[in-house]
Order: sequence, then C-alpha cells, then structure tokens
Amino acid sequence: MHVPSVPASKLGRAAHDVGMAGLLGGNLFARLALHPSVTEIHDEAERGKVVNAAWRRYGTINSLSLLAIGTGWIGARAAESANSRLSPTERKLAYAKDALVAAVAVTGLASAAQGMRFAKQAPDGAVPLSDGDHAAPRATDQQRRTKRRLNVIGLANLVAEVGLVAVNASLAQENFRRPPARRFFRRI
Repeated sequence: MHVPSVPASKLGRAAHDVGMAGLLGGNLFARLALHPSVTEIHDEAERGKVVNAAWRRYGTINSLSLLAIGTGWIGARAAESANSRLSPTERKLAYAKDALVAAVAVTGLASAAQGMRFAKQAPDGAVPLSDGDHAAPRATDQQRRTKRRLNVIGLANLVAEVGLVAVNASLAQENFRRPPARRFFRRI
C-alpha cells in the first residue's frame, strides 16, 4: 500500500478541516445570523431574493467544502487511516466518520438540490419569506412545502456536520493518546 508523502497528507488534512469549517460555519451563519436578520427587509419577496442569492453565492464554498471533505477522508482511509493501521478504538471512530462523511455529503447535496428547486419557484428567487427559515403566508402551498423540506434537510445536514466535527476531533485525540512507539510499530 502506497502511503502519501507527509506534505500531501498535511495538505489533504488541512483541506478536509477547512472543508468542515466552511460547511459548518456557513450553516451556522445562515441559521443564526442571516435568516433572522432578513426580517429587517420589509418586502417579503425581497427577503426571499436576498436569502436565495446568498445561498447561491455560498454554494461554491459548500461544493468545494464537500469535495475537500470527501477526497481528504477517502485518501486518508486508503492509506494512513486504513483499518490495519488503526487501534480498535480508532477503527470504531473511523467507521463513525465514514458514516458521517456520507451523511454530510448526502444531506449537503440534497439541501443544494432542494434549495435550487426552492429558488426557482419565483423569478430571481423572490419567494415570499417571513424570515429566512419560513415561507410567508402569501407564498404558495408548494413554496411552503418546499421550504419546510429544505429546513428539515438543512437541519439533518447541520446535525451531520456537528457529528463529523466531533468524531474528527475524537479520532485525532485518540491518535494523540496512542504511545508514539505503538504508532511507529503499527506503520512498519
């Protein structure tokens, strides 16, 4: 099995961590800052236009973040994080991380698709919103249903992202606690 060079591994880990930060940070910013703040905009359709434009712009960051997380973890699992190189505890955490990376990818892609579908339900994304999280009463039934589905998928994505960050930290901490000699001998 070919183990990537140390600089390549460091670059992959950094991209992976930056990807997690980009996804979780964007999700939290939207839920805690952007979505409540658009109530300062008095026109409901303008609120939708602003929220959908912001998410459309952040979509590039989300896409690059998903790519970095996926490729970083797949690369690590193929080499230095392969089961044969992990302790039993690390292996369990790696399996949890496998599932969470998949959950983040699936919910992230589903959220993007649902968000694009939602934005297309009005010209320029101007779906009437009460705030960033709720369709306004004057929105159509379809717009309200789509926004509710988008909120559920987005919440699932947030939970998966928080779980991924927590398991990633636990896995790193577990590795640090392994005696250096055991880490060395596992590799040869």
